[in-house]
Amino acid sequence: MEADLNIKVDIGGRPYSLKIGRSEEETVRKAAIDVNQTINKYSKAFEYKDMQDLYAMVSLQYASGLMHIENEKSFREKEMKDKLMEIDSVLTSHLKL
Repeated sequence: MEADLNIKVDIGGRPYSLKIGRSEEETVRKAAIDVNQTINKYSKAFEYKDMQDLYAMVSLQYASGLMHIENEKSFREKEMKDKLMEIDSVLTSHLKL
């Protein structure tokens, strides 16, 4: 069983304590760096009243990206299923001969 690890990450200048699996540490730290870079990019590109505006924009960017990936995955899964059904049909017809 994987041991839990307590880490701290900084997001938008604020520290956050997390309890994660050891195998997740690198991914979580890279994600925190990416989020901070995106916050910085938005802060330079847009006017904002407070950090919450930036957080909302970053959240929207990541959520829309995730939805795009999920839609692409669903499309690929349907393509795969259709192709496998086609192969099954061809094999079934040849086995009946």
